[in-house]
Amino acid sequence: MSTGALRLDFVQPGIARVTFDQPGSRANTLNQNIQSDFEDVLAQLEKTPDLQGVLFCSGKPGMFIAGADLKELASVTSSTGERGKFDARTLTLRGLNFIGRFEKLPCPTVVLIDGACMGGGTELALAFDYRLAGSHPKCEIGLPETKIGLIPGWGGTQRLPRLIGPSLAAEFICGGEPVKAVRARELGIVWDAVPSEKMLDEALRLLAWSRESGEWKSIRLKKQLPVGLSRDQLEFTFGVIKAQVLAKTRGHFPAPLAAIDAIAKGCNLTLDEGLKVETEHFVPLIGSTISRNLIAIFFMTQRLAKDPGVADASVQARAIERAGVIGAGIMGAGIAGALVRKTIPTTMVDVTPDALAKGVASITKVLQGRIDIGRGTQADLISALACLNQATSNTQLADRQIVIEAVVENEDVKSALFRDLQTILPPEAILASNTSTISITRMAQSVKKPENFAGMHFFNPVDRMKLVEVIRGEKTSDETVVTLVALAKRVGKTPIVVKDCPGFLVNRILFPYLNEAMVLLEEGAEPRVLDKAATEFGMPMGPITLSDLVGLDTALYAGMVVNRAFKDRAKDSKILAALVQARRLGQKTGAGFYSYAKSSRGNDDPAFAAILETCRTEKRAISGEEMRDRLFLSMLVEASLVLSEGIVRDPADVDMGLILGIGFPPQHGGILRWADTLGMKEVLARLAKYEALGKRFQPTEQMKTLAAAGKGFFAAV
Repeated sequence: MSTGALRLDFVQPGIARVTFDQPGSRANTLNQNIQSDFEDVLAQLEKTPDLQGVLFCSGKPGMFIAGADLKELASVTSSTGERGKFDARTLTLRGLNFIGRFEKLPCPTVVLIDGACMGGGTELALAFDYRLAGSHPKCEIGLPETKIGLIPGWGGTQRLPRLIGPSLAAEFICGGEPVKAVRARELGIVWDAVPSEKMLDEALRLLAWSRESGEWKSIRLKKQLPVGLSRDQLEFTFGVIKAQVLAKTRGHFPAPLAAIDAIAKGCNLTLDEGLKVETEHFVPLIGSTISRNLIAIFFMTQRLAKDPGVADASVQARAIERAGVIGAGIMGAGIAGALVRKTIPTTMVDVTPDALAKGVASITKVLQGRIDIGRGTQADLISALACLNQATSNTQLADRQIVIEAVVENEDVKSALFRDLQTILPPEAILASNTSTISITRMAQSVKKPENFAGMHFFNPVDRMKLVEVIRGEKTSDETVVTLVALAKRVGKTPIVVKDCPGFLVNRILFPYLNEAMVLLEEGAEPRVLDKAATEFGMPMGPITLSDLVGLDTALYAGMVVNRAFKDRAKDSKILAALVQARRLGQKTGAGFYSYAKSSRGNDDPAFAAILETCRTEKRAISGEEMRDRLFLSMLVEASLVLSEGIVRDPADVDMGLILGIGFPPQHGGILRWADTLGMKEVLARLAKYEALGKRFQPTEQMKTLAAAGKGFFAAV
């Protein structure tokens, strides 16, 4: 049954135009029903007498094809036998078949790309003889499949290498990043980049020239043939690319490696044989645990992008046109920089002129860095700095609609500052604290209108970290929450709304992990081995390196706040206090658990070993399995408590908070989805091995209930 997504008309005698405009959707996606429409249109084209040319375009401004329907992909039968709505191989071969039929049409073909062209959309475009890219600002072309644990499975790993060469194609596919029209032309992905309003005329001229010259036949013949790399060229090209991918992914993600293998094995075969190679590499990835987890992250990200932050959709955010930031240190300058990058007029206040100068220099350095990597221009830098004002007095904030505090993490200092601001700011101004641990509800007692007070916790470094925790105190209004959520999105961040509690979301779940690392050290684990256990699980760095990076004084004092609040689950440890007393505060002082005198990555240090010996409670061999279990199960118990207590509104908030806030391995889908993958009965069995160590390893009532019902955290929602 036709969905009405495709329209076929003739712009000139013998010149057919196919327009893709999926009804009731802002995007064009490729699913099984849409493929039926393609098959119907292709049947009409194949029967058309004296067909002189075929044009393919989208009827949606700024949108060509978003790719395959991910909901459909998520319901495919996996290679492990898990049943789904669709069979992976059948789905793959059907897509290959309809795309390949465009290559067999008896005339030249041109695709007009004037919007986002991703995944299966790009693979469809590669089957045409020519591609034109338009000038719409949203026009970009990509094959992002590796970002969701897959590889291009509708010919992308075979047609792209024949178009731009295997090396460039492998980099493009493994990186997964899209390119704009001009760059696509430079790479050879498109024939030309032309103004949008001239695309049809240019396409018609291209068709006429190609018919006259016969070049379209040469293009098709070349595409069918092997690339012809020598053995040495193959080994060198793909050896280098594979090494680069392994250095970046540490082997945790199979998709980029599968893509490299498919390109390497298929490029010296005919196209038909190469497509068979691609299919054999693609099908096992569909429905795999990693792919399902990465697709789930995609949907969780979409949910957060649409989430206003409160249940009442009628609550509207205030328009923020003037902002203030108090504090020009690392966090204050980072927050001010994020605001002015989006041209929000911002006043940065610090009592010390030198601190202000350093803050401005830091903002300028970040902006210049974006220019250096091609993500900004000199004009962007000038316009951003033009929005930045500096002041040494809070009185300069008198006209600000929102002020974000980023001073020292001391409750008395912050509360005194908020009391002072009451006499300066407009009555309806929103006050937000960048605190990482201090109670928002308690600090709200310092302000006249607690409904206009909340936490807005950015993560360091602000220019790189996407997460912002919007913390609502007991009296914070929905309007304040919605306004802060909208502001965070405006500056390019992903906000998650969290109820006030010690440590909020991310730090509350992180501290059991860090605390358990200290306990394991004192029981006999070595720092390097402990870090390795975490990185082998997929963490970007181990807990020991992370502690050195954060600063051991910060870890100690922040940990005290959280551990004091949850003392029934905290385990006392001596090692942090001993290191702080020895003024070994981590990377910032050149020594902590490791020494940083000769290496930014840290060297083993005999001086630390001597301190550790005085803190050992025992010295036993601890397996990597026990280390991993204790590090991550303690986090899981706390995450379940966070969810049970309603600190966040959805399990996805927990998982996305940890992925964005601490780099929890995305291949696991988040701490809760990791537990769902193991199965709750298996989780309880693992916890039982360590339950004697304390309440931090005792399953929550929620976990027991889920295990009894055979459900997981997400299945329970």
